[in-house]
Amino acid sequence: MLDILRRIVQEVSAASDLNAALQVVVARIREAMQTEVCSVYLYDPEVKQYVLMATEGLKQAAVGRVKLSSSQGLVGLVGAREEPLNIDNAPAHPKFHFLSETGEDPFLSFLGVPIIHHKRLMGVMVVQQRESRQFDESEEAFLVTMSAQLAGVIAHAEATGDILDLPSSKKASRKKNARFNGAPGAPGVGLGHAYVITPAADLSAVVDKAPESVDDELQRFDDALAGAREEIKKLGGQLEGELRPEEMALFDVYLNMLDDNALGAEVKNHIRDGNWAQGALRQVVMEYVGHFQKMEDVYLRERATDIRDLGTRILAHLQGNEDDTSAEDIPDDAILVSEELTPSMLGEVPAEKLRGLVSVKGSSNSHVAILARAMGIPTIMGVVDVPYAQLQGLELIVDGYRGLLYSSPNDELREEYQAIYHEEQQLQQDLLELKDLPAETLDGHRIPLWVNTGLVTDALRSLDRGAEGVGLYRTEVPFMMKDRFPSESEQQKTYRLQLETFAPAPVTMRTLDVGGDKALTYFPINEANPFLGWRGIRVTLDHPEIFLVQVRAMLKASEGLNNLRIMLPMISHTNEVDEALHLIYRAHAEVREEGFEVEMPEVGVMIEVPAAVYQIKELAQRVDFLSVGSNDLTQYLLAVDRNNPRVAGLYQAFHPAVLTALKQIADGAREQNTPVSVCGELAGNPLGAVLLMAMGYDLLSMNATNLPKVKSIIRGINQQWAKELLAEVMQMDSAPIIVATIQLSLEKAGFSRIIGPQGLKS
Repeated sequence: MLDILRRIVQEVSAASDLNAALQVVVARIREAMQTEVCSVYLYDPEVKQYVLMATEGLKQAAVGRVKLSSSQGLVGLVGAREEPLNIDNAPAHPKFHFLSETGEDPFLSFLGVPIIHHKRLMGVMVVQQRESRQFDESEEAFLVTMSAQLAGVIAHAEATGDILDLPSSKKASRKKNARFNGAPGAPGVGLGHAYVITPAADLSAVVDKAPESVDDELQRFDDALAGAREEIKKLGGQLEGELRPEEMALFDVYLNMLDDNALGAEVKNHIRDGNWAQGALRQVVMEYVGHFQKMEDVYLRERATDIRDLGTRILAHLQGNEDDTSAEDIPDDAILVSEELTPSMLGEVPAEKLRGLVSVKGSSNSHVAILARAMGIPTIMGVVDVPYAQLQGLELIVDGYRGLLYSSPNDELREEYQAIYHEEQQLQQDLLELKDLPAETLDGHRIPLWVNTGLVTDALRSLDRGAEGVGLYRTEVPFMMKDRFPSESEQQKTYRLQLETFAPAPVTMRTLDVGGDKALTYFPINEANPFLGWRGIRVTLDHPEIFLVQVRAMLKASEGLNNLRIMLPMISHTNEVDEALHLIYRAHAEVREEGFEVEMPEVGVMIEVPAAVYQIKELAQRVDFLSVGSNDLTQYLLAVDRNNPRVAGLYQAFHPAVLTALKQIADGAREQNTPVSVCGELAGNPLGAVLLMAMGYDLLSMNATNLPKVKSIIRGINQQWAKELLAEVMQMDSAPIIVATIQLSLEKAGFSRIIGPQGLKS
């Protein structure tokens, strides 16, 4: 059966359109199962009807004409129950509905399975036979497997407009909305037409070959390398007016990779070892790509994207592939779509034409997402199911708030998003007026709003939004940008820049959070379960030489500023805190002995492991502050990787268990008089910020983009009102109901403009 299934899938994939694919399916399944009838009914949710769209064994004249209501007949029963129905005497079943147009009266045996894609019912597949018998388990399993394959085909057809004309009682020409789920990359909504970019060359297609002349190959590679450098400089230059110099530093990273002493040197060594330029390039690039792709950490995975993009551009120059696309070919309302968007691709579309970004691969931590947030371009990453190559020219809507992509929207949906777009433009102007005002409730409760940063560009953008400090500075970023551990002096310069940018406001620097799922290229760690492995504080305590160098660099960088706070990640028991504190005090003493006049900074721990929730009292007694990493804490509590699109829907920040844990942390910290904050995404969600303030958190740290909205809501409510809302939702046992309750309460309080995009129809 596996070989048969594989052949059917290959034939369906080669079909010219959906009708042809459906005809292939019914013909091949009838043949494979040696049955007399195979039919596919597609479900039209707008009119709540099943339409017979393909059959082998029933009358062809019935195709497109026979319809069943959502609750009618055995087909309706299969769809309603969303599970297979296998019976040996269909006409005797109480739900049987005879359709004279199909000629199905001789058939007694009936096996129907639902066609479901991401929880959405798309239709029902049916096989029938004259003989009265039940289909066996293997036959049922085969049909279920085929229905799962067909679901993806139908979803792709929706996206490309191939399924817009399902016959129904309404006009056949009405449009349907095909929707695809991804991960939010940059907030906002964008409306426009798809402009698909594909790589200019294919590294994977390159073969190894002995060079006729090593010197000639070295020269060809040098020429291609120079061409790629010029191309990157040109693309970066086209974005220069849109980005700060600090954000343009990402293009400097690209150019550094192309240096003769970096990637270029390794390729040349392979050429000298007996491979032509293309083959040597493929060897080096794919070796790096393979290494990075094994890493679970999304930021590090993006390094693989960067290197593959550079390799592809060099290969294009080696092969003489010229890009003949002109600006005139790009629509004025371009939604840039690619299998794997890269920063350099942004330069290929004039900024004034860019309305949104869609990437099949990648995450919100990718370089392109970082730049998109800086440029204010709505972005969706990781849209794994979209047939991107077939979207060229189609009308799209990008919902960067929820990570949703719509193709071929109907008038109602388009008007809804256009209204949101215009409202967002006005809202951003209004929020800028709050920059220098405090986040203080109507009844006088003040809660500082800080930001999470990793690059200098994040810090500068944060100050523009009115940030009062840094609640999380990810120190691993400079470690990722090198091919070795950065020296103490290199780290000191990096940290000094961050501390100076925010001085005198406090900057909370998290000690190196790598290992397991964040292995550095020069410090590889391979584990079966990296999320439960050697990471965070576990790594640095096992390597005190790394920890001490980093802490010494932080302390020296803070001289004369004294706005440093040190935070320890992934703490799971008190022994780790005691050991880390001992090393920090030692580093402080050493730095002072060297003549640096440095005060002992505040030291805190991150609460992101469930075990730490139950040790709040003991942890609070040892440190100066606590900070909840709500992202990791939620993932560990719910056993969900939120960057995995297949289970991302199970990641619920408002899950009752998560809220209970957060409340317990806040209560425990307050009992010990230890300040406590939240530095995860929940703090930057206006709905979450209200609950966290009501729980008693002392400050919130978030993405700079969300800070103005959170401030606007806090300034418009009473703390007592928030506490009453918290008491109400803490009695609820469903995350969707909790979200809806908070949303409705804020809408009634006059904040529809702030939370509007979160209230969109699904």
